[in-house]
This record gives sequence, structure tokens and C-alpha cells, in this order.
Amino acid sequence: MRKIVIAWVASVLGLVVLFAWLGTGFVSTPNGREDFFGNAAALIKADFTLVDGDEKTVTAADYKDKYLLVYFGFTHCPDICPTSLLLMRNALEALGPKAKKVQPLFITVDPERDTPKAMRAYTRNFGTSIVGLTGTPEQIKHAADSFKVYYSRVDDNKSAMGYVMDHSGFIYLMGPDGKYLAHFPFNAPEQQLIEGLKHHVR
Repeated sequence: MRKIVIAWVASVLGLVVLFAWLGTGFVSTPNGREDFFGNAAALIKADFTLVDGDEKTVTAADYKDKYLLVYFGFTHCPDICPTSLLLMRNALEALGPKAKKVQPLFITVDPERDTPKAMRAYTRNFGTSIVGLTGTPEQIKHAADSFKVYYSRVDDNKSAMGYVMDHSGFIYLMGPDGKYLAHFPFNAPEQQLIEGLKHHVR
């Protein structure tokens, strides 16, 4: 529970910092969610050069015909990341044939430990559709910056892992043009994500 609270607080703080910086706010949408608008929507974009589980370099352009459902996390994450990936998998399964238009991506914020092999093994726990991406620290920072994602290493000498990664917990839906469409918190009800996908995926 403490880890969930920490992740939730990090998400909120990350969002507060983002909007303080951008000077924008929220607007309600017909399906009951709240989306970024104005400058925030214009600044959030899919822009990355990373490596997949087969050690193949991929860029956002490789998914230009797909909607992207993107989550940033790490394989040693105890609960928030698996919860988010399960949410993504279940929502896509419920979406039906339209799910073929969506590519789910799991991008690590812990490239030191999350090798391509580790990412592939981890994402296999959630089916075969989610692609795990990693890269150099510089590549990860560039990807995170393009999505306005917050992350930070937190050393923990009491943990066998040595450190954990504090990070924002949003699932982003991006259009085939790489532009932002919507976001969902990691603890969103499954039906909310399903409805959001149905609303945007054409």
C-alpha cells in the first residue's frame, strides 16, 4: 500500500509540475475523463529511438500507422507497473477487432537493469502484444521528455535491489500521427480505459 501511495503522489506531483510549467489546465471530455489541452497537448508527443526485445532499433516512425498505448515503468517495479500493464492488456482484449490498430508499449525508466532480454521476458507475462523498449540513459531521457514523464532513481540500502525508480504513472494514448490524444492514471477503472479507447480509436 505504501508503494502505491508513493507512486500516486509522484504522479500527482509530476502533473502539478507539468501544468505549473505549461500554464495550462484540464478540460472534461464527453466520456467523463479529463484530458490535457492547449500547449500541453501540443508538447506531449511520441518521439523516441529505442531498442526492442530482439535488440532491434525502433523509432516512433515504425509505428506511424498505429495508435500507441504507452506506459513508462521498470521491470523491478513491485506493483504499479504490473497493474498498469494488466490494465492495458485487459482493455485491449475488450476492445475487440479495433485492438489491432493499437500498439501497446512499455518503456523502461531503468535502462541500467532493463536490458532488451529482460524487457522481453517481462512483457511476456502480459501476453504477446506489449512491446518492451529500452535504450541508453540518454535515449530513455529523450523518450520520457517527449511524453513529459517524470522519473528519478531512489537509492535504498535496505533493499536487496539497491534502488528503486520513482516515476509518474500515466498511460498515454497517442494517435497514428504521434500526437497526444488522452491519458489515464495507473489505477483507472478498466471500463474507463476501454471507453477511452473506443472514443478515440477509429
